[in-house]
Amino acid sequence: MAITEALCRRLARILGGKAQHENNECSIMVKRNLHATILGKKYDTEHEIVIQSLKNGRSLNTGEITLLQREVQLFVRQATKLGLRVSAVHNHWLFDKPRLLYVHVESVENPIRFARKLASILKRLK
Repeated sequence: MAITEALCRRLARILGGKAQHENNECSIMVKRNLHATILGKKYDTEHEIVIQSLKNGRSLNTGEITLLQREVQLFVRQATKLGLRVSAVHNHWLFDKPRLLYVHVESVENPIRFARKLASILKRLK
């Protein structure tokens, strides 16, 4: 079973992002306007979700979610409540404003189920 371009587009619609399908992998970028700067210069923020290794209706689903520091606890609590594994919380930059943190989530499950779970959490961030 393969991750088709049509499935990739469907997942992107669920997540509200833009899909790129290549080599049986679906990458979805979801823009998030946090009005961030690094060293005083504008910095565009987004979430990156990757769906790969689809077999028997289940895929490896990963996401790197860009959050404000104050959003991390609620996001982690909601993600774990929905059965997503939180595998990392870290920053990328030293001179960012506001402080941006990146939360990694992962699961092995039906990719549409994963996308719906993640979308339900992301909607609460707005």
